[in-house]
Amino acid sequence: MSKNQYVIGVDYGSDSVRSVIVDAANGEEIASSVYYYPRWQKGQYCNPAANQFRQHPLDYIEGLEFTIKDCIRLAGGDEVAKAVKGLSVDTTGSTPVAVDSTGTPLALTPGFEENPNAMFILWKDHTAVNEAAQINEHATKFDTNYLKYVGGIYSSEWFWAKLLRIVRVDKGVAEALHSWVEHCDWIPFLLTGGTDVKEIKRSRCAAGHKALWAEEFDGLPPDEFFSSLDPILGGITAKLFKDTYTSDIAAGNLSREWADRLGLSTDVVVGVGAFDAHMGAVGGQIEPYHLSKVMGTSTCDILVAPSADVEGKLVRGICGQVNGSVIPGMAGLEAGQSAFGDTYAWFKNILSWPLNNLLAQSTVLDAQTAAALKEELAEAIIPELSRQAALLPIETSNELAIDWFNGRRTPDADQSLKGAITGLNLGTDAPRVFRALAEATCFGAKSIVDRFVQEGIPVKGIIGIGGVAKKSPFVMQMMADVLGMPIRIHQFKHTCALGAAMFAAVVAGIYATVEEAMEGMGRGFDVEYQPNKENEAVYQNRYEQYKRLGEFTAKEIAAKAAVSESSNSVLA
Repeated sequence: MSKNQYVIGVDYGSDSVRSVIVDAANGEEIASSVYYYPRWQKGQYCNPAANQFRQHPLDYIEGLEFTIKDCIRLAGGDEVAKAVKGLSVDTTGSTPVAVDSTGTPLALTPGFEENPNAMFILWKDHTAVNEAAQINEHATKFDTNYLKYVGGIYSSEWFWAKLLRIVRVDKGVAEALHSWVEHCDWIPFLLTGGTDVKEIKRSRCAAGHKALWAEEFDGLPPDEFFSSLDPILGGITAKLFKDTYTSDIAAGNLSREWADRLGLSTDVVVGVGAFDAHMGAVGGQIEPYHLSKVMGTSTCDILVAPSADVEGKLVRGICGQVNGSVIPGMAGLEAGQSAFGDTYAWFKNILSWPLNNLLAQSTVLDAQTAAALKEELAEAIIPELSRQAALLPIETSNELAIDWFNGRRTPDADQSLKGAITGLNLGTDAPRVFRALAEATCFGAKSIVDRFVQEGIPVKGIIGIGGVAKKSPFVMQMMADVLGMPIRIHQFKHTCALGAAMFAAVVAGIYATVEEAMEGMGRGFDVEYQPNKENEAVYQNRYEQYKRLGEFTAKEIAAKAAVSESSNSVLA
């Protein structure tokens, strides 16, 4: 390998985008930069009470330009820019958008600038719960099981449910829509100067896990499947795609416009995109049958296995199994939890209510001091809760919670489910509730491991990636105890971006395969949590309580929904 060959990895998360420049010879980070979406931070285009979460494409574009230029500046300027050979991108998903014939998101076209339905529909947007339920019911009418490769259950977090919802509720968007495109497909198309939506190279990862694409179906399910679901979808497959590409394939070269904007060369090769957790698994040096958990606002759990090993096996209730979605030549299996860090953030926001709503009215403190105090206390809440919760005894009679605060992703997706907390009394305080919430997220992780094992897919160990994995020893030790297996934490801070950089090194021809890039650029692990055998019995007891409470909660929610539906029918 020649000297000074650099690659760029771009990782789009739920709250921000981060870019890294990496030395392709050894995976060393040369520079990194993070940009928080300004419109998203203001809560624009979102309605959490209605589970509506939308992101404006300008947040993505501005963040892309800022972070890459900032990285180049931090790394030393033009000399570093000249040595950049490749660039790859990962994003959250499924996060699709309606585009026109040129592949431009409708929110960037006249008349749609402030229309949330013309923006990217973030993965955590659950406005399409009813549409997902209809897809699941509709699929039972066909001899071919079109849901077989997505665990048998379609989710409101995914491609088709969101599309159906948007075209039903917004006639203007439906009429202007020429195609429906994942975020991870649009960014490479943008960077390579694409102008024809039909030329977008669609990610095998996104299409297989979220859009029902399968080799067995020779592409997407037939148009009849969708038009008989709702006539509004008639002809939709002709607007979409048949072929998909693994992320070791080039989407093209950086366009002249974007080369000039970023200060790079048009010789830079841009790779086909993928979802963050899938590239993060590569960055975290995933091994066959080890579960890579990207732990952020949610979790996305990735397992890879030789394709021959899983041939003929279909794992129920996960988020899909797709050949080549992680490492070309291997099967990628995906699961996850809809709320992980979001659960802790929710509780933090509950506790912060007086800080956010009353402190500014204080007659004791001036405005500047009040703002400083608010910031100081907000930063201290989770670390101090973790410290206090770790001191509590682990007992079967402790408060108990269910982690479905944003629905359930795996096992058996159901976004209508809600979180729950039980066992409260007048001695319950914030650390005790926090501990129950932390346990719930760990029990949710165990339910995923159990499902893989029950379906004949062994799980040999856990690889931890992401903000919670790096920042919360309390949660990671608890998870190791609950799972009864070691957890290795990857040392690279921006592991998903590193994975994207590894793919960039492959598309640029620096490495021949993803495995070679992983070996050459992998940075190893800096912490390993071993399970504490003394806690095994009590956590197993607590886990059984968790499952019983979950069953009860699900039944109550279903009963409430049935009563509501019956009442609506009477009113109609």
